[in-house]
Amino acid sequence: MSQRKVSIKDVAAHAGVSVTTVSHVLNEVPGKRITESTRDRVRRSAGELGYAPSSVARNLRLQRSQMLAMISDEIATTPHAGRMILGAQEAASKAGWLLMLVNTGFDSEFEAAEIRALRQRQVDGFLYATMYHREVVLPEAIGDVPTVLLDARSNDASVPSVVPDEVRGGRTATEELIRHGHTRIGFINNIDDIPAKRGRLAGYRAALDDAGLAFDQRLVVDGRSETEGGLQAARKLLSATDRPTALFCFNDRMAMGAYHAAAELGLRIPEDLSVVGFDNQELIADGLRPVLTTVALPHYEMGAWAVETLITQIEGRELSGPRQVELNCPLVPRNSVA
Repeated sequence: MSQRKVSIKDVAAHAGVSVTTVSHVLNEVPGKRITESTRDRVRRSAGELGYAPSSVARNLRLQRSQMLAMISDEIATTPHAGRMILGAQEAASKAGWLLMLVNTGFDSEFEAAEIRALRQRQVDGFLYATMYHREVVLPEAIGDVPTVLLDARSNDASVPSVVPDEVRGGRTATEELIRHGHTRIGFINNIDDIPAKRGRLAGYRAALDDAGLAFDQRLVVDGRSETEGGLQAARKLLSATDRPTALFCFNDRMAMGAYHAAAELGLRIPEDLSVVGFDNQELIADGLRPVLTTVALPHYEMGAWAVETLITQIEGRELSGPRQVELNCPLVPRNSVA
């Protein structure tokens, strides 16, 4: 014979309180004047009897599904930003929420259809995430559902957002080279006009200025944000008679191109040329020889912040900090700087 399931009435009888009091305590209903000793007695009774409140009933009362959805362009299909998903997923799980993921592949019609389907399934909030830091306009299909931008920002200041601190990251990379005595530092930048390009260049210039080094436009070369673009830009910089002794590269793919250019010209890294990348793409940074010093994007931290902020918004609580946040990009020192 199966054992009878413990009910809320059993807990109330064991604790010597009403069923309503048990419900208020175990469901953590705010604003109820219940003494701490009574709360402890109810929780102790529930534990001794092995009773747990129904999350389904609680969610029905609050009209919530405890489900979040991450809408992303291509994050789920690339290894680069996987820690963004991990940070979001672990933060959601820790808070007792479920996170779903939809990869749109930059298809706006598919994106709108998926958002509508998720809304029909009573998703409580959206993380609208992009593969790289850029400015976006939220899809109309999201409507008034609570939303947080992840690795993206909007002109609408009411929408919370989290992005990397590109300026500080550019400073960090350049300061590492200055700290090792370099005074002629080239910057291989992205050709695309995006926030990361502008921010990292501003950080590069600020670090030079702080060190009393003059900015030289000839030491900044733009290229496609890939290995070939880095190769061509580095060739141009390193073939000059007054070549730089160090390179700060917009990302690790471009830094790999710089490695190839150095090899073609017979330059040793780091003995003849120091190189710093950006992004900390471990398959590249750890695969290069010597291993690449780089600056890491805070993917995990951004994912966690976005979920925590979204849940706060859904629950109607006040945000404890700013709505638009820039997170630090830390240096990952390896062996490519001397």
